[in-house]
Amino acid sequence: MIDSSKIFDIASAAEFESATIAIFRFQYNNNEVYHQFCNLLGKDTTNVKSLKEIPFLPIGLFKSKMIISTRSVGEVIFTSSGTTGQDTSKHYVSDIGLYEKSYLSGFKRCYGRITDYCILALLPSYLERTGSSLIYMVDDLIKKSKHPESGFYLDEVDTLIKKMQGLEAEEKKVILIGVSFALLDLVEKRRLKLKNTIVIETGGMKGRRKEMIREELHETLKNGFGINTIHSEYGMTELLSQAYSKGNGIFNTPPWMKILIRDTEDPLSYQTNGKTGGVNVIDLANINSCSFIATQDLGKKYDNDSFEILGRFDHSDIRGCNLMMV
Repeated sequence: MIDSSKIFDIASAAEFESATIAIFRFQYNNNEVYHQFCNLLGKDTTNVKSLKEIPFLPIGLFKSKMIISTRSVGEVIFTSSGTTGQDTSKHYVSDIGLYEKSYLSGFKRCYGRITDYCILALLPSYLERTGSSLIYMVDDLIKKSKHPESGFYLDEVDTLIKKMQGLEAEEKKVILIGVSFALLDLVEKRRLKLKNTIVIETGGMKGRRKEMIREELHETLKNGFGINTIHSEYGMTELLSQAYSKGNGIFNTPPWMKILIRDTEDPLSYQTNGKTGGVNVIDLANINSCSFIATQDLGKKYDNDSFEILGRFDHSDIRGCNLMMV
């Protein structure tokens, strides 16, 4: 079994594949739900020899099953957002240190030292509930930035605008991370002209606004903030790693994470690069839950392993992969 601390040292495709197959074997043998799912597909440790032979667990099972590969129920339980009456996903995290190592290493690879930035967070829909993995991550980034102006902003949009203008005047490097609807609210209230601020949107209108395609959202935000690019973060309750986009909605994964695009009609087959399909995620940081997740996102992958998110399946998603959902 691979040492979990070595996951973040992966430096080549061969190392990734070796670690991935080792983690598949571990999870097949130790994760009851995943073991059952693999058996229903006729897959086990004897006939899975490559990445594309690994079964990907439908993400919806995090709503109805306890997805764990250890005896520990969970040091922390992250939960997804949902409207009243909806089932929410639960991610039982038995080692919170793995999550911290993942997001800190991923941030550093993309943006450099956290102490170089003032971190401003505009995440009202997440702050208004408990159990958010995004809030856990951003709260830690705020603390580790050690900047006196770093912090969360719930409804204090005017205060945030003044703060940003002051930091801009001082030529301080700033990262503003926010949910889409709140960023739109901000730029509707005041148009800015920023030079030293990176804006990272985390997606989601959360029922507060009409959904917008990415191009329209980013164009509105670019005009509102007076900047050339909008960055994005791709993460979710069921994953312990994030991918980042530095513009145009093209995401890159850290070395311990990989995207595969499945055929929408045959979920056990894969699309060639540049073709649209369902997004499968390998996240090796999920070693103690499940590292192989079939999401409900639609996307494309490109030759350099970057990828793009194009939307979501409707409720009748993932044909042939819902063997345990009924």
